[in-house]
Amino acid sequence: MKPTLLLLSFLAVSPALAQTPRPGVNYDETKVGSDPLPDLKLTTAEDWTAKRRPEILKLFEDHVYGKTPAGIGTPKFEVTAVKKDALNGLATRKFIHISLPNRSSWPGMDVMLYLPNAEKAAPCFVGLSFVGNQAVSPEPDVPISTRWMRPSKVKGAVIDGRATEASRGNSSSRWPLEMILKRGFAVATCYYGDIEPDHDDGWKDGLRAAVSPDGASTVWKDGEWGAIGAWAWGLSRMADYLQTDPQIDGQHLAVIGHSRLGKTSLWAGAQDERFGFVISNNSGEGGAALMRRDYGETTAIITKAFPHWFTHTYTRYSGNAAACPVDAHMLIALAAPRPIYIASAAEDYWADQKGEFLSGKHASPVYALFGKKGIAADEPPAIDRPVGDFIGYHNRTGEHNVTDFDWTQYLNFASRHWGR
Repeated sequence: MKPTLLLLSFLAVSPALAQTPRPGVNYDETKVGSDPLPDLKLTTAEDWTAKRRPEILKLFEDHVYGKTPAGIGTPKFEVTAVKKDALNGLATRKFIHISLPNRSSWPGMDVMLYLPNAEKAAPCFVGLSFVGNQAVSPEPDVPISTRWMRPSKVKGAVIDGRATEASRGNSSSRWPLEMILKRGFAVATCYYGDIEPDHDDGWKDGLRAAVSPDGASTVWKDGEWGAIGAWAWGLSRMADYLQTDPQIDGQHLAVIGHSRLGKTSLWAGAQDERFGFVISNNSGEGGAALMRRDYGETTAIITKAFPHWFTHTYTRYSGNAAACPVDAHMLIALAAPRPIYIASAAEDYWADQKGEFLSGKHASPVYALFGKKGIAADEPPAIDRPVGDFIGYHNRTGEHNVTDFDWTQYLNFASRHWGR
């Protein structure tokens, strides 16, 4: 049996951007795109695994995220600190520095791992954060990240591109550590900017320049990786470490992500089958939402605002979604037969809740090849009513965010499929 991982990622975005209708953007179901979805071309489970899945994976490399280059190097893991009585004795906390000895220009990643203080090795949620480890944890002794950061919604949390004391714990509601640990799961996270800073030229100070023969002078071509590809690479390196830690159940790793990092978790889960449970939280366009619907954020909008996330080829489908050989249902299908969960928020029209539901619905026939149920419902469920079996879906009350309701569903889903 292959080891399994769960990937988790989170996007920092203005609530106004996520929820407020914008001029020229379609929010009318009677005006959604009607172009047919690309054919999954299903035959048998064996054919899917040996032939069709690799074909679709390559299409996403060529047209959406870019291909992760080979020969980057062997990562080095260094446990830099251990605290056995973290969170008032509930957990052990570790810091692990991941580096590439043959790529010294890349500063590496600082991973924070919380483990339940129990005798059994713990399954683990794996994800990236937006403002650093000090924002995820409520503990005052977590070092503040010194890397470049995007502006924060919290006043004074980020000044001149650097986190301050005001950033401590301000993302902890998205990472309910005590809830997760008390259910017997570990949590591993890292600041996504450790891998690549999230702006157009961030790659010049990140992993992609460090591993490119041309360094910061690289001219990125069609089919070469973008920031999402680099962030997904980082998640897999976290998985590499976790499978060496005896306190982690390396057969049960879950990858989870929110918004742009939800796109990242989907791509990491597609490439790395060690991630046995994949979670997309409000990932929207370029993630779980069907691009051909042209509802809320579109390919034209996202490739103009964040061109560095994707391979250059993706910009060709700006206003021309029908020409793209893939759509989101195929990205969801790449997780089969592993469990996957798609979550939307009722006020997050920008991410196209119905488009996210439909991607899971249209990926379900791939799961049927393996004798597993996906989403049987023909229409999106009522608010706060999860549906699905090996493909889970809910549309919860509230805005573009990650809440305790979301985490409760993810924990229940993992427990059900992993027999915890």
